[in-house]
Amino acid sequence: MDTESIIKDLMRAHRMPVDRLQQNRQVLEWQQEDNRAINTALRSFRDQVFNMRLQSTYLAKGASVSNESVLKATAGSNAIPGSYAVEVTQLAKGVTKGSVEQISNEDDGNGNIQTLKNQFDGIADSITFKLEGSKNEPQAFTFNTNTETIYDVVTKINNADIGIKASYDAGQNRFFLTSETTGDGQKIKVLEDDNNFVSYDPNDSQTFNDSILKLDLKINGDEYIGLNAKINIGDAQELESSTNSITVNGITMNLNAIGTTTVNVSNDTDSVFNSIISLIDNYNTTVETITDKLYEKRYSDYQPLTTEQREELTDDQIEKWEEKARSGLLRNDPILSGVVSSMRQTMSSVVSGLAANNDTLADLGIKTTVDYMSAKLVIDENKLREALQQDPDAVMKLFTNTSDIDAEKGIARRLYDNVNNAMTSISQKAGSYNEFSQVDDSLIGEKISDIDTRINNWEDRLVKMEDRYWRQFTAMEKAIQQMNSQSMWLTQQFSGGQQ
Repeated sequence: MDTESIIKDLMRAHRMPVDRLQQNRQVLEWQQEDNRAINTALRSFRDQVFNMRLQSTYLAKGASVSNESVLKATAGSNAIPGSYAVEVTQLAKGVTKGSVEQISNEDDGNGNIQTLKNQFDGIADSITFKLEGSKNEPQAFTFNTNTETIYDVVTKINNADIGIKASYDAGQNRFFLTSETTGDGQKIKVLEDDNNFVSYDPNDSQTFNDSILKLDLKINGDEYIGLNAKINIGDAQELESSTNSITVNGITMNLNAIGTTTVNVSNDTDSVFNSIISLIDNYNTTVETITDKLYEKRYSDYQPLTTEQREELTDDQIEKWEEKARSGLLRNDPILSGVVSSMRQTMSSVVSGLAANNDTLADLGIKTTVDYMSAKLVIDENKLREALQQDPDAVMKLFTNTSDIDAEKGIARRLYDNVNNAMTSISQKAGSYNEFSQVDDSLIGEKISDIDTRINNWEDRLVKMEDRYWRQFTAMEKAIQQMNSQSMWLTQQFSGGQQ
């Protein structure tokens, strides 16, 4: 008797309730995934709608420059349209001091880095100098020339954080000291240098040739200072910036050269036009994502596969089966239906309190399609451009108007509320993707948790049931063996008596 096969068949029948629970669990997981995917799409759309609520989106300005060799310009939303004559009288500069001529090579000719002692003939065993940069914190540097190299000099200066950076170009055999940035707050000053390593003393009839590193740095207290950029705009003279980028009245100018030019600032209707087009495109995409799920066909004959069923199919067969099994799980979902309905209503609504010819999206050439069920919008781009050119403020108010009364709120503000409310409802139903959340207390999450408890209880019962079957069949096999033994004994006894 094949006891194992018999018990397996018996347990297969008993496992059917567990299989149904696992199938129900899988359906809930798929519904949860689909809902969360929609919430992800809504979140992306909401971020764009957020910007469309802001007046700055509609106040975009453009800037053109007559001579871009002098400067390039961009205009912020607070820039005032007009024509501005700009003269650049000085560019911002930092301080750079480099070896006026080549210094001794740091390489001994065999690819080895020489110590300072070997690189520079006659240098003392120990050298010390003190530098001061933009941080106004003098720093002394000491080097053992018998063990340290030119690269140690570079490293120590750069690590000192005094506002001065050092570098050494081995190809050119030159050493450089440079301020960290530009502007008159940048400086390089040598306070001490008894060995004339980085500087020279003009009071002692010295020149840069007396500096070991051939730097044109004086040690008599001179400060080498950077320069601020300076510009004139109309009557506003000597406007300064520590960098070659300067912002005046919302116009940011990046300076390239000394000279004169004209900056023209105007309303950037193209930017606003593109923002509105992008909003409507993303609205249509988001609505399509939701309506596809609302009207997706449900194949009720295709249930999630059990473990045994999956073992009998190929990967391709499993994929095709599950494609139908998870189709239509959100069909006619009331929450999603409400989301589409509220968004459609918002996009076709009137903003109370605005001029009659500028209080709906239709006035901008934005209307619903003939197929009302799709909830998509179409745009008459010519009409939209015309509205932006004729009355950009009216277009801005249509989207951004603020009020405590819902009917007076701008379209973008209402739409933002719609999407926020939708995301909240979907999250309450299906939860959200949150790696920090340890508990899923959404409606679907609680249902899955309940099914897990029921499955665990069933699994415990099935283990006990299978153990009982094994005990029963083992006892039955023993009884059969005993009966067979007794039967054989009786047969032998009868056979012996006949002889």
